[in-house]
Amino acid sequence: MPGKVSDYMTRKLVTVTPDTGVREAYFLMRDKDIRHLPVVDGDTLVGIISDRQLRRPNWADEAPDIAHPYLLSDDLTVGDVMVKDVIVSHTYETLTKANQRLLDHNIGAMPVLDKTEELVGILSAVDLLTAFQDILKREKSLKRAKG
Repeated sequence: MPGKVSDYMTRKLVTVTPDTGVREAYFLMRDKDIRHLPVVDGDTLVGIISDRQLRRPNWADEAPDIAHPYLLSDDLTVGDVMVKDVIVSHTYETLTKANQRLLDHNIGAMPVLDKTEELVGILSAVDLLTAFQDILKREKSLKRAKG
C-alpha cells in the first residue's frame, strides 16, 4: 500500500486523561462518532481506550448487574480500563507497515507520533480503507488511460 501514515491519519484528535470517567469517555466517543481515544497526561501519551473496552471489558464480569453490555459508571476512570502498552505508528512510516501492525495486534487504531515522539494523530482501519479506495481509483484511472 503506497503512501505514508501522515497522508491518511486523522489529525483532528480527541483525547481524554486517565482521570476521565468511563461514562464520560463513552458519551464523548458516541457524540464524536469515534471508537478510539488516546489517553494523555499533559503532553504524554499514556494509553488508549476503545469502545471495545467499554462494550465487553474484562471487568464487566465482576459487575453486579451485567444485563447491559456497557458498564458506564464514572466510579471507574479511563485509567482503570485503558490499554497502557500502546501500539503506535509514526508519521513517516509506510501504510503497508502500519497496516501490518494493526493486523498483527488485532487492533482497530493506533496513535501516531512524529519524529519527536509527540502525539499528532491517530490511524484507524477506516483511514486505511480510505487509502485503499484511493489506490483502487488510481488503478482504475490508469487502466482507462491505457486504453
